[in-house]
Amino acid sequence: MKIIDLDKKHEELYFVCLEDWSEEMKEAGDHKRRWYTKMKDKGLRVKLAINDENVVCGMVEYLPAEYAAEFGQGSYFISCLWVHGHKQGRGDQRKKGYGRALLAAAEEDAKALGAKGMATQGLSIPVWIPASFFTKHGYETADKNGITRLLYKKFDEDAKSPKFLNQDKLPQKGKNEGKVTITFLLNGYCPGRSIVYERAGKAVQRFGDKVVLETVDTSELETFREWGRQNELFIEDKAVTFGPPLPQKKLEKLISRQVKKL
Repeated sequence: MKIIDLDKKHEELYFVCLEDWSEEMKEAGDHKRRWYTKMKDKGLRVKLAINDENVVCGMVEYLPAEYAAEFGQGSYFISCLWVHGHKQGRGDQRKKGYGRALLAAAEEDAKALGAKGMATQGLSIPVWIPASFFTKHGYETADKNGITRLLYKKFDEDAKSPKFLNQDKLPQKGKNEGKVTITFLLNGYCPGRSIVYERAGKAVQRFGDKVVLETVDTSELETFREWGRQNELFIEDKAVTFGPPLPQKKLEKLISRQVKKL
């Protein structure tokens, strides 16, 4: 195994989260590329884990915490730590030490850059990236929001633990009279969320002038601080909760319910 910095050769693979085999990923558009282009000059770092057969098996991306908005200053924030876990493509690469190696490499790099600590998010349940993975490696829970944990590892004793933003801004209900308003807060760093955004755009078209889609670019720091959320879908003022990308038919069904109320 070796850990390398992202290079031009592997950029396209990184933009689809190592899932170049996935037909669904083709729906994500170029939002990840645009986010990367915007953030790489603001301190975004990306490392890849490569096995002895020269296959990329995992990735980690992290950036100065002030650009992650809710996590204060002086630290770095891991926005994604991902080891390929599907049978398709490069196969299930979990439980082989790639995640541990990527985390250690990111931490050492952040320390060398003068960071006082490293923050990230994890879930209290054993799905996606569980918080327990990070707690095993010295992270402590700094804040909670439902099942989401904000985790932090201090490099310096005087480092201040981060907190979630407590913003609670919602879209205005009935903003567009006689129409259903779909609001999508889009950051661009997560292709899975970008897939839902692209599907929402197609779903809206089905309803003609009865539905309008409004996009809020939360990759802009001040906008994110205003809303306190990065990637979220609202139908009028109600948030639509989802994990894996919502199928387009499901989105159309949710929108149709609101259209019938007009």
